[in-house]
Amino acid sequence: MEDSFKENKLGTQSIGKLLFTVSFPIMISMLIQALYNIVDSYYIGKISEEAFTAVSIAFPFQNVMVGIAVGTGVGMNSLLSRSLGEKDFNKVNKTADNGMFLTFAYSISLLILSFFIPQIYYKSQNVNAEIVNYGVDYLKIVMMFSFGFFMQIYCERLLQSTGRSVLTMLTQGIGAIINIIFDPIFIFGYFGLPAMGVKGAALATVLGQSIGAVIGLFFNFKLNREVKIKGISFNLDIIKKIYIVALPSIIMITVTSSTIYFLNKMLGKFSASAIAALGAYYKIQSFILMPVFGLNNGMVPIVAYNYGAENRYRIIKTIKLAMLCAITMMFAGTVIMHIFPGQLLDIFSASDEMKRIGISMLRIISLSYVFAGISIVSGSVFQALGNGLLTLMDSVMRNIAIIIPYTFIVLHFNRLDLVWWGYLMSETASLIYVAYYMKNFALKKIDVFK
Repeated sequence: MEDSFKENKLGTQSIGKLLFTVSFPIMISMLIQALYNIVDSYYIGKISEEAFTAVSIAFPFQNVMVGIAVGTGVGMNSLLSRSLGEKDFNKVNKTADNGMFLTFAYSISLLILSFFIPQIYYKSQNVNAEIVNYGVDYLKIVMMFSFGFFMQIYCERLLQSTGRSVLTMLTQGIGAIINIIFDPIFIFGYFGLPAMGVKGAALATVLGQSIGAVIGLFFNFKLNREVKIKGISFNLDIIKKIYIVALPSIIMITVTSSTIYFLNKMLGKFSASAIAALGAYYKIQSFILMPVFGLNNGMVPIVAYNYGAENRYRIIKTIKLAMLCAITMMFAGTVIMHIFPGQLLDIFSASDEMKRIGISMLRIISLSYVFAGISIVSGSVFQALGNGLLTLMDSVMRNIAIIIPYTFIVLHFNRLDLVWWGYLMSETASLIYVAYYMKNFALKKIDVFK
C-alpha cells in the first residue's frame, strides 16, 4: 500500500501543472455553485423584491452552515494531507471516520433547530411580515434537509485531500445542475407541479445537495484508494486535531455572517431596498470570489502535503503562483464591477431604488478586491501550515473592529452613501496584517527546511 503513496502527484508533479490540474476543476465546480446561486436569486427576484430580500437575509445563517461544513472540512483536509505526506495511513482512515461522525452530528442538530430558529431569526430583523413569512418558509427547509449539504462537503474534502479535484468538480457540478434545472420547475410549478415560490427554491437547493452527496460517496468508496471510509467513529484526539485548524475557520466565517446580519439590521432602518442591494452584492461577489476559493482549495493540500514532506521549494513556489493568480482574478472582478454594475443588478429584477443604492455600492466595494485576494490566499497558507488562529484574527479585525463600528457611525449621521467605504478600509488593514505574518510566521516556519 505504501508504494501507491510514494508517487502521489502532490509531492512530485511540477507546481504550475499541479496547481492548475488540482485547482481548475474545483474553480469550475465552484463557479457552477455560484452560478446556481445567481440563478436561484434570478427566479426569486421575479416573485417580488420582498421574496428576494427574505432570501438575502437568510444568507448570513446559511453562511454559518457553510462555515461549519467547510471549516470542519479544512481541518480534516489539512490533517489528511499532512498524514498522507507523513505516510501515516492509519491516521488518514481514522480522520475520515471521525469526519463522518461530525457530518451526522451537525445534520441532526440543524434538523432539531429548524423547528424554532427560523422564526426567531427573521423576527429579529427590521423587516415586514411578508418578508418574515417568505424567509421562514425558505430557511426551515434548508435546515431540515441539511444532511445532503454536510455529506457533500465531507465527500468533496476527502477527494481534495488526495488531489482528485476532477471528481470534486463532478460532485459539485452535477448537484448544482440539478438545482438549476429544478429551480424554475419548483418555484413556478411546471410539468403539473404546484407553484411553491421560495419553498420551491429551497427544495431545489437541498435536492441538488443530496444528489451531490450520493455521487460523492460513490466516488470515495469506488475511486479514492488512498482514503478508506470504514464507518462512523469518535476519537477525541483526532477531533481536537481537526478543530485546531477548523475552529478558527468556522469562527472566521461566523464572524463574517454576524457582520452581514448586523449590517442588514442597520440597513433595514433605511429601507428593504438597501438590504436587497447588499444581498445582491453578496450574490455577485460569490461569483467573483469562488474562483479564488477554488484556487485556495487546490493550494491547501499541496502546501500541507509538502510541509509534511519538508519540501520548502515546492511550498514557496505554490504560494507565489497562487498569489499571482488570485491578484489577477480579483483585478478582473474590479473591472467587471465598475463597467457593468447596472446590468449585474438587473439580474435580480432590481427596482430603481435598489439600483440607485447598488451601483455606487458595487463600484466602491470592488476597489478592495485586489487586497482581499492577497488576504484570502495568505489566510489559507496560515491554515495549511497549522495556524488558523492568524486567519481568525484577521477576520475579527476587519469585520468586528472596523466595518461594524464604522457603519454604525456613518448611519447615525444618515450617510448610507459612506457605508461601502468601510470595506476598503478593512481590506487595507487586512493587507498590512497578512503581510506581517507571511514574513514573521509562514516564511519562518518553512525556512527550517533549508
